[in-house]
Amino acid sequence: MRIISGKYKGRRISPPKGLPVRPTTDMSKEALFNVLNNYFNFSGLKVLDLFAGTGNISYEFASRGSENITSVDGDFGCVKFIKQTADEFDFNIAGIKSDVFKFIEKNKSSYDIIFADPPYNLDQKTFEKLVELIFANELLQEDGMMVIEHSKYTKLDHMINFSFKKSYGGSIFSFFEINGESEEEVKNEVDGTEEG
Repeated sequence: MRIISGKYKGRRISPPKGLPVRPTTDMSKEALFNVLNNYFNFSGLKVLDLFAGTGNISYEFASRGSENITSVDGDFGCVKFIKQTADEFDFNIAGIKSDVFKFIEKNKSSYDIIFADPPYNLDQKTFEKLVELIFANELLQEDGMMVIEHSKYTKLDHMINFSFKKSYGGSIFSFFEINGESEEEVKNEVDGTEEG
């Protein structure tokens, strides 16, 4: 596993064996950040990494200049490794051991980017619950973006605030953005006349 861009480009990271993870491949990760690069200047971003695993995605954001990153995973070994790596590279990453759904329900912060990489074998309803909870609890900022990595067997196109998706090998990234105006508001603006 390596960091593909930014200050620590090319640096290899070797997580201990036995962690219950399926890291995002370098190819998929590079493609993901190419998309995000079109929308964001990474410095100053507030990032939430859910089901963070080895911290692979968090390190990429940190290497590119994001200085406020929260990495959440339910596995003690994963969180321990994230904290060790953050210390080693002097990354501002807060590793939190928590059930992701409980964290979402209790959390009061909002973020510029939320990335979630749940286990692919979670059922469709659990993926849908993840999307619904994040928006119900207003974790994403108005001009922010959420990305969920999943397999081709999971469909999220119908969910609230779905924007677009990208497919890389066996992985799909679904992108979500908060719509600025409802269709009804836009229709009213078109139909209405300005005074003056």
